[in-house]
Amino acid sequence: MTRVGARAAGSIMLLLTAIIWGCSFVAQSEAMDYMGPLTFQTARSFVGGAVLIPVLFLSRMGRKKHHVPRQGGGQRRLLFAGTLCGVVMFVAAMLQQYGIALGTSGGKAGFITATYILLVPLFGLFRGKKVPLRIWICVFAALCGLYLLCITGDFSFLPSDGMVLLGAVFWALHILVIDHMAPGLDGIMLSCIQFFVSGVLAGVGMFLFEAPSWRQIFDGWVTIAYVGILSSGAAYTLQILGQQRTPPAIASLLMSFESVFAVLGGIVVLRQIPTMREWAGCALMFAAIICAQLPGRRKGIRTKSSPWSKKMLQ
Repeated sequence: MTRVGARAAGSIMLLLTAIIWGCSFVAQSEAMDYMGPLTFQTARSFVGGAVLIPVLFLSRMGRKKHHVPRQGGGQRRLLFAGTLCGVVMFVAAMLQQYGIALGTSGGKAGFITATYILLVPLFGLFRGKKVPLRIWICVFAALCGLYLLCITGDFSFLPSDGMVLLGAVFWALHILVIDHMAPGLDGIMLSCIQFFVSGVLAGVGMFLFEAPSWRQIFDGWVTIAYVGILSSGAAYTLQILGQQRTPPAIASLLMSFESVFAVLGGIVVLRQIPTMREWAGCALMFAAIICAQLPGRRKGIRTKSSPWSKKMLQ
């Protein structure tokens, strides 16, 4: 696959991720009516990991049939990467969920969490990743769009908001960990490992701090099924596969589009008509995403490969 084709495929995967995550907002909110956040995280993680097992089996059978070399990257490296991703994902999800439970509104939580689109390129600077000025402009435009989309009243900062912001830091770290460790590894196996690690950690906390019951899980099985199968199993796997083909700064922009799809999902499912302010936020975010996808200006006929292009070719 050419570099352009690989980048296009990665962008499509990350947009599908944003669509699934955006549409899962209602399911995640409804799940809290049946169970605690740790119980929900445990159930969705194990469901997400379980649905990937047959996918992993079929993928390996297909590679053997067509004599495609197995993507391993080293079993120890794969196990370490999956464990690290699972730990970071668990911490990020729990900080976000508890911040919402302690008083941060869903709209404000969505905006604060989406600040990872600024944190990712900032953290990338410490790893020697130079971000073009055009991408910084797109990040700023997307943040403005998110503000219009998510914040409808006065923006006051509460202690629970700080918890959600700390969660955004860990979501940014999750993106960077995948960017650093996923190339050369089996993306499906990596995703499977991270879910089981997250599920085990959440399960320990569930038995320590909550009173789970099979009745809770049975009552909320629809929300668990949707979030576990699609939002977890499918979307996080698409994230890993998409990030293997996309620079992290652009990947974070694409995934932040979930806020727009959450609004569109509200129109279709809940018949919630957006205000002009929300439409303006959607338009600004859309323009930022399109601008970020445009090819950069070349200096001369041949240009030296950048760290971004090297990452895309992996």
